[in-house]
Amino acid sequence: METQFSTIPFLSINMQYGPEKSKFNSIEYNSTHATQNCAFFCVPGETTDGHLYIGEAIEKGATTIVGSIEPLIKKYAEKHPELSFIVVENVRTALAYVADFFHGFSQQNLRKIAVTGTNGKTTTATYVYDLFNLLGISCGFIGTTGISRVGGKLPFYKSTPTTPVSSDIHKIFEEFLNEGDQAVAMEVSSIALDQKRVEGIHFDVAIHTNISEEHLEYHKTFEHYLQSKLMLFKQSKAAVVNIDDEGMAKEIIAVLSYPYLTYSNKSKSGADLIWTACESSDTGLKFDLYYEKRCWPIHVSLYGEYNAANLTAAIGSALLSGISIEDILTVLPNMSQVEGRFQVIKGPENRKIILDYAHTPVALSAVLREVKKLSHNRLIALIAGIGIRDFSKMPKMAKAAEGKADILVVTVDHPGDNDPNVVIDAVLEGFTVPYMQPVLTAASRREAVLTALRESGPNDLVLLSSGSINNAQIVRGEYIPHSDEAIIEEFFSGKVSDF
Repeated sequence: METQFSTIPFLSINMQYGPEKSKFNSIEYNSTHATQNCAFFCVPGETTDGHLYIGEAIEKGATTIVGSIEPLIKKYAEKHPELSFIVVENVRTALAYVADFFHGFSQQNLRKIAVTGTNGKTTTATYVYDLFNLLGISCGFIGTTGISRVGGKLPFYKSTPTTPVSSDIHKIFEEFLNEGDQAVAMEVSSIALDQKRVEGIHFDVAIHTNISEEHLEYHKTFEHYLQSKLMLFKQSKAAVVNIDDEGMAKEIIAVLSYPYLTYSNKSKSGADLIWTACESSDTGLKFDLYYEKRCWPIHVSLYGEYNAANLTAAIGSALLSGISIEDILTVLPNMSQVEGRFQVIKGPENRKIILDYAHTPVALSAVLREVKKLSHNRLIALIAGIGIRDFSKMPKMAKAAEGKADILVVTVDHPGDNDPNVVIDAVLEGFTVPYMQPVLTAASRREAVLTALRESGPNDLVLLSSGSINNAQIVRGEYIPHSDEAIIEEFFSGKVSDF
């Protein structure tokens, strides 16, 4: 592609050096991925800064450099007058607008449904993805569990756990569009919003699930966390809002100037969508859905009462997309379980293993409450401290689980640069002494999964909470492949003899 950066819509340029027209055939923000004829964006990170790698990018063949430190950019421009150098105020913002332009403004031809919230993002976005595809609207998915189309997952490496960097998002959008997709459901995290990864994307519907304390290792204050999430609702055309959430529902509604639907579990809330009389059993969920003064009975093979709320939110997004409630209800019985979200796996001797990657105290407490509604003898629950997250949250995970299972197994997810035992000890600090139930520990998630399975017997429930990002454990910067499902299969097939 040959283009003049000054003509790219919404891109603000402070200074430009070298040829006015820039030639590039790819966009890179990681110098290790820089290739011949690429445009390299000097994205500042939490631990490093792309400006430090300009020389490496040029050596690898970058034809265009986009950065924000003018004296440094000017210095390189004087050494390489044949290359284009662009100085902008915010490199992340520039990356978003250039990527949108480079990929042909593909977003304009996709119906985009965004989901944000502390808990329920993955489940709700997956329900939207599943629902739209069942309704005949070919829909893609971008989120924690990967990148998917109607036929399954795409082999796309995600640089971030939940919401990709903007250049990756627009590349995925273009691929979805080329494959004939009409819509995309995606998780949008608070960090992604703060880091401008979805800058310039105009969402057709934004869904709010809830908010509770999370990601303070990044945001530092709850107020910054909340304000980051609110940004999504300032770049959307319609919204679905959970008015039962006292954390930010009022704040969202205060900034809305477009159509929206509210949803609630409270019959007298006045919400547009009310889910009530929910029953959870081994066959799934039954609940009543009230919409436009009518009651619609729902029965789906999904589990966890709180997932009635997530499903209701997904239904709201379909209604705001112009789909009738009658058409929506027709396909609901075909909804599928969500990978790692109250995903029930049946084991021998009537064991049930539930994968639910609850990783906040609120989510853990909720899933422990819900699993007990399934028939069982004993409950063995795995809980974890996440080494790459805020350590102050770890004791709260213990408090959320204490006394709610017959046996607790404590481990670490994604230790990062930390000693796993230090993370485990941080969790253990939250328990009452003496313990209210047996507490076992394991220094890796694999060991913990096997420990929980070994403790189980006939008719027992095994809850494996927290979990992996991109089917991996993050250890000292490396993504080590990991799959709870594979370990479960190994264990019950008799292929595992030790840790």
